[in-house]
Amino acid sequence: MKANNLKIWTLLLMTLLFFNCKNEKKTELTEETIVEEVIEVIEEPSNVIDIVTRSMEFQSVDTIPSGWNTFKYQNLSNETHFFLMDKYPEGKTVEHTLTDVAPVFAEGMDLINEGKSEEGFAAFGKLPEWFGDIVFSGGSGLIAPKHTAVTTIKLDPGYYIMECYVKMPNGKFHTLMGMAKPIFVTDEASGNTPPEATVNIALSGETGISYDKDITKGKQIFSVYMKDQKQHENFMWHDLNLVKLDANASEDALESWMDWSDPKGLITPVPNGVTFLGGVNDMSAGSTGYFYADLEPGKYAFISEVPNTKSKGLFKVFEVID
Repeated sequence: MKANNLKIWTLLLMTLLFFNCKNEKKTELTEETIVEEVIEVIEEPSNVIDIVTRSMEFQSVDTIPSGWNTFKYQNLSNETHFFLMDKYPEGKTVEHTLTDVAPVFAEGMDLINEGKSEEGFAAFGKLPEWFGDIVFSGGSGLIAPKHTAVTTIKLDPGYYIMECYVKMPNGKFHTLMGMAKPIFVTDEASGNTPPEATVNIALSGETGISYDKDITKGKQIFSVYMKDQKQHENFMWHDLNLVKLDANASEDALESWMDWSDPKGLITPVPNGVTFLGGVNDMSAGSTGYFYADLEPGKYAFISEVPNTKSKGLFKVFEVID
């Protein structure tokens, strides 16, 4: 009897251990699966259009499909850049940019740099009438050297110029240094869909920047909805740029730097303690763009490339907590 009881107890013990181990294994697999699914949701897409800058150029394909496209912009240069997609009116090309537009901006900026702001802004009156028909159609926000920006925007078919007009230390626009690349967007649709955002941002020239939840560390996909759009004092529409602010960063210096029409604005070098991490460039009212970011704990800001951002609500500082 004792031997039989021992066998029974041994069998019961083995059965209990088996089911406990099996249940623990199921729990571990379930947790791993959940983690993998969360990571998959916020991974960068694989079907991207690559753009590379090593100096003062955009290396990319010349033709892309219409509809939703995700651009992976690797800034391998030593300067801060961005890319903006300008949809040109029919019949106008990059040749017209170089002959009709670039010289006017160069003249105006030279006068501003000489301290002749009134004459400089008056010179911009020489811009051709068709310049007002250009549709700014999004792109990346400012991105620091040796960093990468991933941005998703929707493009209509047409002829575009991809440009960056950050300024050289001597005040010359990067556009004049070779950063004006023609891109043809075909009638054929990409078939892509926009990503699912983790944080939704609304951008308005009247009410400023707002977002729907606290911003936490780790990978994020930000949607940027252009609630309205207008031309600001420096002729630019509002956009959204993500900035990492170190302890020695000056918010006042950053605000001033974001205005290209200031002789010291949008020029190399960027203010101390400031690292640009992308965003979404100018787009028409009602448009939405997306950008990806992997945030470490620290101090950040959203800011637009227009004058007087704080008074307009277009400069929002926030903390990412560990």
